[in-house]
This record gives sequence, structure tokens and C-alpha cells, in this order.
Amino acid sequence: MRILPFLQLGFAAQVPLYSSSIPPAPVPQIPQMATDFILSEGANALSPQDMLTLPRPGAPLPNDIGDLAIVPISTYSFQDRKSHKSLSVIALGDGDACDIPLPDGGDAFWLDSRTIAHVVTKDDTQSLYTIPISTSPLSSDLSSHVGSFPITTASAFRYSPSAQRLVFSAYVYPDGLVETVKEQDTAHENRGNSGLVYDETFERQWDTWVGPKSKALIGVSLTKVGAKWVLGETYVNVLKGSGLSSPVEPFGEADDYDISQTHVIFTAKDPQLPKAVHTRQNIYLVTHDGKDLRQLTSGIQGATHSPVFSPSGDKVAWLELALDGHESDRAKVVIYDLKKDIRFTITEDWDRSPDSIIFSPSSALIYATTGDHARIKIFALAVPLTPPSNATQTTQPTALTSSGSISGFTPIPGGRATFALSSLTSPNELYELSGLDAVERDLLAGTNADVKATMLTRLTSFSSTGLQGKDLSPGKDFWFKGTAEGQDTHGYVITPPGFERGVNGKWPAVMLIHGGPESAWFDQWSTRWNPNVFASQGYVVVAINPTGSTSFGQKFTDGINQNWGGRPIQDLLLGWKYILQEYPEIDQNRTAAAGASYGGYAINWIQGNPELGFGFKALVCHDGVFDTTYNGYATDELFFFNHEWGGRPWDPAAFEASRKYSPAYTVAKWSTPQLTIHSSKDYRLPEGDGIAVFHALQQLGVPSRLLIFPDENHWVINAGNSLKWHYEVFRWLNQFIGLS
Repeated sequence: MRILPFLQLGFAAQVPLYSSSIPPAPVPQIPQMATDFILSEGANALSPQDMLTLPRPGAPLPNDIGDLAIVPISTYSFQDRKSHKSLSVIALGDGDACDIPLPDGGDAFWLDSRTIAHVVTKDDTQSLYTIPISTSPLSSDLSSHVGSFPITTASAFRYSPSAQRLVFSAYVYPDGLVETVKEQDTAHENRGNSGLVYDETFERQWDTWVGPKSKALIGVSLTKVGAKWVLGETYVNVLKGSGLSSPVEPFGEADDYDISQTHVIFTAKDPQLPKAVHTRQNIYLVTHDGKDLRQLTSGIQGATHSPVFSPSGDKVAWLELALDGHESDRAKVVIYDLKKDIRFTITEDWDRSPDSIIFSPSSALIYATTGDHARIKIFALAVPLTPPSNATQTTQPTALTSSGSISGFTPIPGGRATFALSSLTSPNELYELSGLDAVERDLLAGTNADVKATMLTRLTSFSSTGLQGKDLSPGKDFWFKGTAEGQDTHGYVITPPGFERGVNGKWPAVMLIHGGPESAWFDQWSTRWNPNVFASQGYVVVAINPTGSTSFGQKFTDGINQNWGGRPIQDLLLGWKYILQEYPEIDQNRTAAAGASYGGYAINWIQGNPELGFGFKALVCHDGVFDTTYNGYATDELFFFNHEWGGRPWDPAAFEASRKYSPAYTVAKWSTPQLTIHSSKDYRLPEGDGIAVFHALQQLGVPSRLLIFPDENHWVINAGNSLKWHYEVFRWLNQFIGLS
């Protein structure tokens, strides 16, 4: 914008102080669209509303003797716009079940083999109840009130029958006392202003401005006296005075700690390091009375996850990442022998990254839930009987499952285990895996385990009614030559109902690009980006796992580093061209792409690089990066940018690499119609990026639309908002490439 010199103006001159030669922005010409657009909701189609109203089962929790399991279920109703909570009690073996309505929601867990604890928050009070269970027939009796907690934020409960100790997570003020929380809450709320003052980073995380409280682990006695359960009155914050906080926010819950008869083991951010620029989490051990706090990690590692006790009590294990600052580094299984004070790694040479671990009942095996080739499987690893002389000992993992995605794997007596299993065609269902005693015997003998001797049994059909008649695609794997050396690149094709080979040029197609970027498209159910929901609207769906994706080895994951717009985009292009060649049924004049987070970045990058030749006629960007360099200043977790780009945003190498691959500097080439979606509580990728993209498109005259959710974070969680999200996405796609 040119500024006219003051002396040239003259006091009588009727000209503006500022003048510009920039022409007015063209008005975006959006094709005429039918105002009566409706989502496809045929009997064989999985509509967004169908998906959103299906039961959502959580991970199963078996009792100590392994004959019953409880499964929390949430079912949304658009009629009353509420999520209805319930608890399903399942008889392991025959699958007999009884359902317990939980109108007030709340956490549930076992106290003994026939008693369920239920924690309810209502009217500013959080109370503990017990629910007795009978097995002949399987039924629940009336609940009994045990006692109330002095706070209302208790969650992530664990109970030790041998210690008669209940441990949970709760928010406390710096004094560490649960007894003063309500009083201090009142004082904070009535302080007369809303100002928050910060002297260090991590002022906000995910969707919340950090306040004066932090998470702590609280213990209290819970005993059974005769037929009555008694909740103690003395609460012990085992982290009090340590400067530590656990579980680690924003997603840490009960898997961030474990309890034994005498101790609590937990992971917590290193208190000496700025949390926004470091991922280091140490493993700590402390007694139930908050004494003898010990650090078990070396203090030079990165993040740690999933700390667990062995049932024998002489060992603990956890997952450990080597590099501080790298949240997607390979997770290795570390064992600590508490008696011999020795720490060693057993998966040094295994090129996979487990998500969670748990010991077998005998303590002789560790089961690792692990992503592998776009599935989430269970692997068994033998625990060395004698600690190795050095810090590592390689144990050969054995995969016990081959398809779908597993969560909540829990071994139970009798060589069995329970877990939830989902897939591209089904939400979580409860499964039982038997024959694990034979697997353990083989692995301890040093021989290959006969996995075929195990038996997998499905025990529930929570979603069978809602999915009846739906024509869902299980997804077809495809592999192609990408940019990675020595290995092919993977993807899924999900075809719509009625799809047949041989009718060329009939079907529109959408490429979905996953976020992370260190993540993957798995054989897994999703209530946010569900490929079968897209397919049910009449689109062939292509979901590629390019460089940077997980479950294909650490080198493949790390290949995206400082290369966001390079190898991953080339992989997407190569995979896309491969599919167009292999599936002539796709109408190449009716194709689009959609992605979120890194996938949204990729959309913006593809928008500004039409010479790549994707040929998309429409784009959808959800919470995507606009200015890659600026994101290094604005994101909540600064360590992410610093690792991805090799330094802070002003460091020369990081500045050069991030600017090279920043969509903000390609705007002049933008021309493809684009729907941009962003949420105001997204502090991972603040909403300014989405608004900037929309402003640029509008000023260029490119057909564009902005969808904002003021109350959502990086994910759209509210069911009504999710339905609106799907409606606008499919309305946009239909406008440019749809069947109608």
C-alpha cells in the first residue's frame, strides 16, 4: 500500500492519505446449489446420524476372577439431544448380559468379584456408590451410598483390594489439599476479574487456559466391614510438595499410573523443564502414604507412558521414548527390577512402537498393544528371567491378532484375556482370547508360539441392530511404490454401496488425508472421520498412509521431519495416481480431497501447488495449518514445531524449511473451491489459520465457505455439531463432484 508524502497533499487537496493500486477483490462465484440438499440415508447407507446414534462401548474391565466384565456405553439421542449412559455387565464365556442404566453417568470399576463401584457427580457433590451383582441369573441389585468426596473432579480410579486403598486423580491448588479445593474454587470464581497472568509458557493446552490448579494422585482407604463398604476420611496426595502433576494432561488418565499393595507408580512431566518445549516425562515410585518418592528413569529420556506393576510385585515396566521433544519417537518397553535395582530395555531391536503394555498374571509375559501395518494388534513378549548384564535384551514379539484395532487388553485367569475390538465396519465389541497359557509356555521355552492354538470369541453385539442392513466396506489394502526406500507405501480403498467393477467413469472419489502427522489410517472405527460414512454418500474413498505415518517402522515415521510438503505429498500423489489407474470406475472429473490437522495443511499445500497434478475439483480443510512458520509461535506445544522443523521458528534452518513448505506463500496460485472448517477452542492450531485461509480465498474470488465452531477444540465432539460438520462437508462435495 503506497503512502503519499505529506507535502504533496496540500491542505485543500481532497485526496485520501492512503491510496492503493490493488484492484477490488473479485466476488467468489459459487455454483448454484440446491437448497434442499439432504444426506443419503438409505437402508443400506451409514448416514452421519446413523453413526452418531450407534452405541459407543468403551474398553471392558474384567473382575479379578475373570468371570464377569463391565463395559461402559454411551448412546446419543437426537430426540432429546442427550447422551444416555449405561453399564453392561457381561458373563465371560457365554456372553450373557445385564444392563444397568446410569442416568447421571459416572465412572465404574470393580471392588471385588461381585461388587461394582460407581462414582456419580450431581448437585456439586461427587459420591461413591456400590452396585452388587448376582449371577444366577445375571442381574444387579439396588445401589448403596458409601460416601462423598470433598471435591468434584475425581476420576481415573484404581482400587487395590489387598491394600484396601482407592486412588484417583483430582485437581488441587498449590497447597495440595483436596479438603480446601471447594473453598479456593469459590474465592477464585469471586475474585472480581477474569484476568490470567503467566510468567512462563504452557499458558494454555489443547482447549483450556491453564489455571491455578493441577492434577494430583489422591489416595483414601476403602474397606469392607461385614457387608458394608466404608470410605475413609483422610485423603493423601502422594504428589504433595513434589512439584509433580499426574496424570499428564490433556489426555492422560488411569493409564498414566498404576498401584500395588504398597506403592503408586506414575509418569509426570519433568518439573525442572519448561513443559511447552520439552516432552520429558519421568517415572516415579512412591508409597501410598506419599513417602520415599523415587525416580526410576534416567532423566535423559523423552516421554514415558503406561507404567505398570507386575502381579508378582518385584518388577515394573513402562514405555519410554528416547528423544526429548519428539512425541512420536519409537516407544520401547523398559523393565525395572525393584529388588535388584536394575533397569533394562527388551525391545531395542523391534521396529514398532507400542501404545500400552500390561503383564500376564504370572508376570512372565508382557502384552503390548501395538500399531502394525495399519492394524492395532496384541503382541506377547517374554520377560527375561534373569536381568541382562547390559541395559538391553532383545525379546522377539509374537503377534496374537491380525486384524482390526484393539484397546483395553486385560489378561484374566485361565490363560484368557478380554479386550475391545473395532474395525472399519464396526465400533467396539467385547472379545475374549483364550489359549494364552500355551503361548506363554512356548515363549518361555524359547520356541515359536502356536498362535493358531488360541481362540478368539466375540461376546457382544452392541451395534448389530443399528448396523443391520448397512452395506459397509471392510476396506481393501493396496500397496504402491512411494518415496520410501526399501518398502512399499500402504493405503485403503473403501467403496460405496452398490459399487461394481467394470462400469468406468461412474463414481466420484474423495481422498482423505490423516492428521498427526505421525498417525495413520487404521482398520478402526471412528466417529469423526469415518471412511464408510463418506462411502455411503456415494464416494469411492481413498485413505493413504504416506511418509510420516505410524505402524510401518520408525524410519518411515521420521521421514516427514522438515519435509511436510515433500515426500508425504509425493506419496499421496503416487498413491492417488495408482488408484486412478487401478480403478477406472472413478470419474476423474469428479474428485476431491479432505483432511484435518496435518491433513488440513496438506489440503492448503495442494491448493497452492496445482502443478502437482492431483486434479481435485473441490477441497475440504479442517483445522489445518496456513502459515507453517507462524504455527511454531502460536501452537500450545512448542516442542512439536521445534522437532518437526529442526529448531525454533526463528532459527535459520527451521525458518528456511518451514517457510519453504508454508501454504501462506502459495496463495497467488489458489483456485480450487474450498470449504474451510475451524474451531475457536483449538489451541493446537488456533482459528486464525482457518480464518486467514478463508480471507485469502474470498479475496481471490475462489468459491469458498467458512464453517466455525465457537465451542469445539481440535476435534468436533458434540453430536449436533458433528452432524452439522458432516452436512456441510457433504453439501460442499455434492456441489462440485456429487451424484446429484
